[in-house]
This record gives sequence, C-alpha cells and structure tokens, in this order.
Amino acid sequence: MEDKSRGLKELSADDVKRLKEIVKEGCIVLQECKDLMEGLNDTIKAIAEEIDVKPSQLKKAITVAHKNTLEEEREKFEILEDILANVGLN
Repeated sequence: MEDKSRGLKELSADDVKRLKEIVKEGCIVLQECKDLMEGLNDTIKAIAEEIDVKPSQLKKAITVAHKNTLEEEREKFEILEDILANVGLN
C-alpha cells in the first residue's frame, strides 16, 4: 500500500514546470490585486472627503453594488430596527 501522507505524488518535470508557472503567475496576480485595492482605497478616501461622507460608507456602497446585495442589506437593517424598537431604542 502506497504511503500518501507525504503529500504530492512524484511529479514529472513537466508537472514541476507547470507548478512553478502557476505559482509565479498567481503571485503576480495577487500583487496586482493588492496594488489595485490600494489605489481604489486612495480614490475612495479622496472622493469621500470631497463629498463629505465616510470612506467606509462609500466602500460599503461599492461592495453592495458589486455583490448586488442591496435587498439583503435592507433586510439586515430592518432586523436591526426591529431589535432596537423592541428594546425601546428607536
């Protein structure tokens, strides 16, 4: 019986080459994503300051728009309103 506890099977030279390529490409893509997010955050901060809203509110609006979850957010807020109303904090 083969011992599979050591991880990967024996890899061919082609498999190793493909793994190296995907790891390299993955690292590049993740760095690009990080750079883009940093740029987006800087833009969000600048625009939020210009229109006098909190950056977190603008970022939340972007996230809700991207995920198309406005109805879910409304439902969450309705539950929050109900809880506060029931404890007399409306």
